[in-house]
Amino acid sequence: MAALFATGLQAAAVVGQSAPSFTLTDIKGTTHQLSDFKGKTVVLEWVNPECPFVVKHYEKTDNIPALQKKATSEGVVWLSINSAAAGKQGDFSPAQVAAWTAKTKASPTAYMRDPDGKVGQLYGAKTTPQIYVINAAGTLVYNGAIDSIRSADPEDVPKAENYAVAALAAVKSGQPVAKPTTQPYGCSVKY
Repeated sequence: MAALFATGLQAAAVVGQSAPSFTLTDIKGTTHQLSDFKGKTVVLEWVNPECPFVVKHYEKTDNIPALQKKATSEGVVWLSINSAAAGKQGDFSPAQVAAWTAKTKASPTAYMRDPDGKVGQLYGAKTTPQIYVINAAGTLVYNGAIDSIRSADPEDVPKAENYAVAALAAVKSGQPVAKPTTQPYGCSVKY
């Protein structure tokens, strides 16, 4: 369960415990709180449009956009979060994000910027892409890589075990996630 420490900061995200609450504003100006999605499965995806590993999953293949479309069509809330600090790689303006989203045919529920890195640090986000899955009860049930092959080569996508797909399938069927934690790979989050 997310608890408050004496410093006033929440505990970091831990698989098997309640997902820490946060509030962010998306690129369209709408403010979202994690609690807004109570009762729904939520995916948090850390993203950096300039990271070669993200490019692999968005531009060289449609791996993540296709997964977003499928998941959101089934009622999953998909929140893309960019924790790049101002001026760092991937720190896109809302207009740049909108253009990139259109180009890649991405369809998250919302794309949110976290320029101070507070939400990224709260969740312990290390790489882009990095995926977190929260079940309808608000429990973090998956944290890790999008898939099993740690490369920027698009030819590896069809050969890889997609951990995000497996986690969402387990949640949908009411089963525990077989691999609740995996080692994320990609570019470091540019805090």
